[in-house]
Amino acid sequence: MTLITLLAFAAVAFIGIATPGPTVLLALTNGSRYGLRRALPGMVGAVLSDFVLIGAVALGLGALLAASEFWFSVVKWLGAAYLAFLGIQMLRSTGSLSRALDAAPANLGSSRAIFAKSFLVAVTNPKGYLFFSAFLPQFIDPAAAQAQQYVLLALTFAAIDFLVMFGYAALGSQAVRLLKTSGAIWLDRICGGVLLALAGSLAFYRRATG
Repeated sequence: MTLITLLAFAAVAFIGIATPGPTVLLALTNGSRYGLRRALPGMVGAVLSDFVLIGAVALGLGALLAASEFWFSVVKWLGAAYLAFLGIQMLRSTGSLSRALDAAPANLGSSRAIFAKSFLVAVTNPKGYLFFSAFLPQFIDPAAAQAQQYVLLALTFAAIDFLVMFGYAALGSQAVRLLKTSGAIWLDRICGGVLLALAGSLAFYRRATG
């Protein structure tokens, strides 16, 4: 793999990651709810999911989901249900964003819960597996050892993902300080509505055939 190929991969990966999606939205809301430092476990969860997805694709899981309607549907409905659950939680907000800024650390979301949310949102999204299945082979040199190339691409993607998540979480942590209680409630509800919309789009998503 040449340096030019790796840079091209990094550029395309950045565009894909920075485009708002479930994990980006969670980074934003985690930063808003808990502050930048406590949002870090969510970023780690998103990064770990990158390694899981890319590893699964390297082992052939992406191809399995592309070929099997049953397993594709299983992963799809799990992902849609979890996104809908998170969205409903946010829609029922009573101002937790603003109150979280003044709450004692013990009252904030646990690091394990923040980590788990971001990780589960990513690994239960079949689009991720199909995306990597179509995306990664374009940058793999079939004449060279593939394992090392997948590791390099995974590390590059994860590093970019962490930086983007960090940026969104920082934006959320600063934006919420400018909001009054009513504004914080509506921010929660807007994010919840977007998650529900994403859950709906995932529910109606169909794998490519033919």
